Amino acid sequence: MTREKKIVEKQDLISPNEYAKNRKKIRKDLVNYKKNRRLAIGPYATFYFENFDTMLAQIQEMIHIEKGGENQLKDELNAYNPLIPKGKELVATLMFEIDNPVLRSTFLGKVGGIEEKVYIKISNEIIKAVPETDVDRTSEEGKASSVQFVHFNFLEHQINKFKDPNCEVLVSIDHPLYNHSSKLSTFTKDALSKDFN
Repeated sequence: MTREKKIVEKQDLISPNEYAKNRKKIRKDLVNYKKNRRLAIGPYATFYFENFDTMLAQIQEMIHIEKGGENQLKDELNAYNPLIPKGKELVATLMFEIDNPVLRSTFLGKVGGIEEKVYIKISNEIIKAVPETDVDRTSEEGKASSVQFVHFNFLEHQINKFKDPNCEVLVSIDHPLYNHSSKLSTFTKDALSKDFN
């Protein structure tokens, strides 16, 4: 089964007609499912922790919206499969969500390289984020993208600590112009613990 292989394949998707017919319920269920996989950090940053189910849903939705057929499917699989955790990692989409376009542009123009300043802290151990390398997410002019993809690679003992209900886990951004941390709730820790296997 592809879920065990941690990769989405064509046979995992339902038909476009079936998806269109059930889309409203599927999307509602997904929002509920993702609730404990979301973490706001400071006023602008939100982490959405990805897994097989969230990436399957993303691929299915992109196919529905763009209706690009087989060629699009291949591109979507290549784009989103790397964001499925492979057993000893967590993977997150980091979004900077600012409604005001002027404020958004000004902020992103000042925080180039912010994707290099992200980490998880468990007890006294730091797990630095490794940005996805598909494209450069900071422009040559130093402007950050509003969407970043980051991997957190864990050692076995760090996974054990993460799963320990008594162990505090913080996710942090340590950029000179954006320095914020958030503690993972018990619900989020439980949800993300299932990504390790």
